[in-house]
Amino acid sequence: MANVETSLKEAMTAIEGSLGAALVDYTSGMALGTVGGGKELDLNVAAAGNTDVVRAKVRTMEMLGLKDEIEDILITLGGQYHLIRLLRGRGSNGLFLYLALDKARANLAMARHQLRRIETELEI
Repeated sequence: MANVETSLKEAMTAIEGSLGAALVDYTSGMALGTVGGGKELDLNVAAAGNTDVVRAKVRTMEMLGLKDEIEDILITLGGQYHLIRLLRGRGSNGLFLYLALDKARANLAMARHQLRRIETELEI
């Protein structure tokens, strides 16, 4: 099992094209850990903004009466992918992994696969 810092560092090194990663509490909108990012990608701002995205999708699913779970949410920009993976399991309710990728260098299918693997090894 890996802690938050180790898991986020692994996301940055194991996933080709990673620009930044964060573990976010979507009840508060706060990043519990970040790695990468920089002047062009403020991970604390991204954490708060993506919290709104997650809350809106959860609320919409409730209004539609969908009895399913969100695996991940993909936001595609001109030059980047933003991947939001809601965590499941003991102690992880209300948390998501956020990963920003350089679209030109990333393999989206592999990034989703690696992020799923990192989630299974994450110890909260």
